[in-house]
Amino acid sequence: MAADRKPPIAVLTGPTGTGKSDFALRLAREFPVEIVSVDSAQVYRGLDIGSAKPDAATRAVVRHHLLDLVDANAVYSAGQFVRDAMDAIADIEARGRFPLLVGGTMLYLRALIGGIASLPRASEQIRADIDVEARRLGWPAMHTRLAAVDAAAAARIHPNDAQRIQRALEVHAIGGRPISELQRATAPMLARNFLVAALVPADRAALHARVAQRFEDMMAAGLLEEVRTLYARGDLTPDTPAIRAVGYRQLWSHLAGECSLDAAVERAVAATRQLAKRQMTWLRSMPNIHVVDPYDVQGFVGARESLIAAFCLL
Repeated sequence: MAADRKPPIAVLTGPTGTGKSDFALRLAREFPVEIVSVDSAQVYRGLDIGSAKPDAATRAVVRHHLLDLVDANAVYSAGQFVRDAMDAIADIEARGRFPLLVGGTMLYLRALIGGIASLPRASEQIRADIDVEARRLGWPAMHTRLAAVDAAAAARIHPNDAQRIQRALEVHAIGGRPISELQRATAPMLARNFLVAALVPADRAALHARVAQRFEDMMAAGLLEEVRTLYARGDLTPDTPAIRAVGYRQLWSHLAGECSLDAAVERAVAATRQLAKRQMTWLRSMPNIHVVDPYDVQGFVGARESLIAAFCLL
């Protein structure tokens, strides 16, 4: 593919519970696309049910990329995602097919489309020190500490977002510069245009009902047993990035004896709704996207029309 003839890259995003995967598979029936996952939980091996990872039968029909990349005890960053996504896109296009990026991890999507800051490499010792302090004081207190050194970062990071608070404090500890300052000096690593279709429900009550039903279905499919297997490994903790994923951390708390199963499920559903709200807030600030209501009978048609230019013949 000549650089000046490359089509834009198609992106299908939206909050959790809006049927992105189903929409993507319908597109794959019409066009020669391969799906590139934009999901921070699906990169981990062993996080299958709770991440809604496509099963083997689905992957046999439509090729998926960026699934099961690392073990559950690994740290996987937005920077690594950008590198892996770029490799996957190049591979797909080299074989004459089209990449379709699908998922709702907005940090990953923002890093790929808008660029990512040149941040210092992770320091295991500094992270360990931060985790020790967090266990003693709690993450809201660590968020207050972050606000003292980087008010801009603290303003956009939730006080319970342990992973992002940890990274922001780590970056400041390593180089003495706020992560927000470094992030302002960004440039896209992939010089391509993107067509973004966002599945955003007009009816929030319908979304909340879908979220609750989806988690109930995951529990019926064996999510608790999946988390129990991870818990039994012995090398994972509540602060491990994979275990911080919504649904996993709440059931982990139940297995640790901190709450009943009913309470864990209720907290997981509430956390999923909060995640969906944050995703929609981020999407409202994203320019040049095509918003489609996934619960409307014409929702798929709208998404298809928004992305079809990315699947043009070269």
